[in-house]
Amino acid sequence: MSVFVICGATATGKSDLAVSLAQHLGAEIINADSMQIYRGMDIGTAKLPLAERGGIVHHLLDVLDVDHDATVAWYQQTARDLITEIESRGKDAVIVGGTGLYIKAILDDLNFPDTNPLVRAALNEMAERIGPQAMFERLEKLDPAAALAIDRENLRRVIRALEVIEITGKPFTANLPRKESTKYPLARQFGLVMDRPTLATRIADRVDRMWEQGLVAETSSLVEAGIRKGATAQRALGYAQVLRHFDGLMSDDEAREDTKRATRQYARRQETWFSRDARIQWISPTQQRLETVLSLLKEPAPRVSD
Repeated sequence: MSVFVICGATATGKSDLAVSLAQHLGAEIINADSMQIYRGMDIGTAKLPLAERGGIVHHLLDVLDVDHDATVAWYQQTARDLITEIESRGKDAVIVGGTGLYIKAILDDLNFPDTNPLVRAALNEMAERIGPQAMFERLEKLDPAAALAIDRENLRRVIRALEVIEITGKPFTANLPRKESTKYPLARQFGLVMDRPTLATRIADRVDRMWEQGLVAETSSLVEAGIRKGATAQRALGYAQVLRHFDGLMSDDEAREDTKRATRQYARRQETWFSRDARIQWISPTQQRLETVLSLLKEPAPRVSD
């Protein structure tokens, strides 16, 4: 049985291609979007409605409440267990999403050291003293690659990366292999790439649709569900801006436009992150995507040099 990955920046059409590929292969899909794992976060994460999933079983969607925080180590173990379960049924697994660190955690042997309470406490105290932006700038200096993978608004993950650096004396991303996959050496990765102007238009259109579909009302219901208690969920693109609107820090129009701006920035970080992995084969919007993937699968996987 095989593992396939569909990755790339937000709004490039990954979900639709993953469904088409899974239908062709008779495979099951594993979500690799760090925000689609949360229940109730549907509109703002562009989660495929059940009717659009093509009858394909999707895993790791809607598995956590918004007041809980996922860890990469938890995701790694859960996703790998699912792959084993899917393969036991004689099926392939298609991993789809734009959270590069989640995908890397599945494919490669990343080691996650235990937390150190003293180091964690010192970093939390530092964050209170100098603020989240300064903490992120510290991470950028110590480990630029980690700064690409972590949202600057996600202070919990910024602190965790700094903690790992402090504990190990190495960059957080030091254990991210650049060569062959060490866990699934036969995995095939396909990335969707799109020119910046086209992607910016797609992002703007998607955000406008989210507002029209009721993102503000969805966020209001998530407040009741405890989204403000979760360090991760409340910082998700779109939801974070609507929460600021609720707090009187920006108007509804400003929240919408800021979501577009922040999503464009996020897409650029995703592109930079994925461009570092030479195992990914890239597909443009001018190509017939499923046909291109199937054609590439008939060829040998890319060889990654030292």
